[in-house]
Amino acid sequence: MTGEPRVEPETCAAVELTTPIGPLGVLVTPRGVLAVGLAGLAAAEEAAAGLPGLTEGPLPGPVERVRGEFDAYFAGRLRRFTVPIDWRLSSGYAREVREALYAGVGYGETISYGALARRVGDADVEGEFGAARAVGRAMATNPVPVIVPCHRVLAADGSLHGFGGGLEMKRRLLALEGAVPDVLF
Repeated sequence: MTGEPRVEPETCAAVELTTPIGPLGVLVTPRGVLAVGLAGLAAAEEAAAGLPGLTEGPLPGPVERVRGEFDAYFAGRLRRFTVPIDWRLSSGYAREVREALYAGVGYGETISYGALARRVGDADVEGEFGAARAVGRAMATNPVPVIVPCHRVLAADGSLHGFGGGLEMKRRLLALEGAVPDVLF
């Protein structure tokens, strides 16, 4: 016996969606959406590469639900994703920050990195600037962007900073939600 716990295989379905912001790769398990790749399927697969026990297979119901919600979101008909999230790629402080963002910053709203740090009670850790940077690291490694809306997190002065898909993609998502004017394009 090696002492390593046995990992039971779990089905993971992969789908690449065509969206107005470019291809999104999505990995779905029976637990929910595991990863969203802003640069397509390879990016989603890279995010989940270290998770043991995943085997590619079909999950037609969950995949169609995810496809339907993304289609509705990009058509302006969906304001909050309801697909379950498989949180296994998030842990510790990063998960706490992502859950606070997911639960507390709605469609068309924005929040600063520092304000999000304060929501999780972290304004005094390393001073506010350090707490804001810690939130920035949690956003930069968010495995489920768009669903967990890291595009809604802005600098303290309201400017756009950091986004895995680039600032233009962040602007487009915020414009879709009405959080910034379309004239920025």
